[in-house]
Amino acid sequence: MGRVVHFEIHVDDMDRAKRFYSEVFGWTFEDWTEYAGMPYFGAVTGSEEHPGVNGALMQRQGPAPEPNQPVNGFACTMGVGDYDATEAKILENGGEVALPKYALPGMAWQGYYKDTEGNLFGVHQPDEQAK
Repeated sequence: MGRVVHFEIHVDDMDRAKRFYSEVFGWTFEDWTEYAGMPYFGAVTGSEEHPGVNGALMQRQGPAPEPNQPVNGFACTMGVGDYDATEAKILENGGEVALPKYALPGMAWQGYYKDTEGNLFGVHQPDEQAK
């Protein structure tokens, strides 16, 4: 077993984070606050016909990560069909480049960004022509 079945993104401003992930990746949210006992919104990241994992946005319980520190935890990576269009949406919606787009030769384009809450995430576009 041991397969990832759920993720949580810790946020300071729930509405801002929901808006960011909805606008950039098309996620929808379900209010699970009553169940969790704190601000907690289930994130539906796509349809059941495609592989993937759903998760949640939860209210941050401590300080946000310090800028320019190494990752201390998991970094989720989202698969996309158009890297450049996704990057434009990220930047238009308040995200920042953490590690610019680079080629995984013969496999994909990859890069990392910070969301509006200071969390790191990856973007991955399969492309056998990447170099």
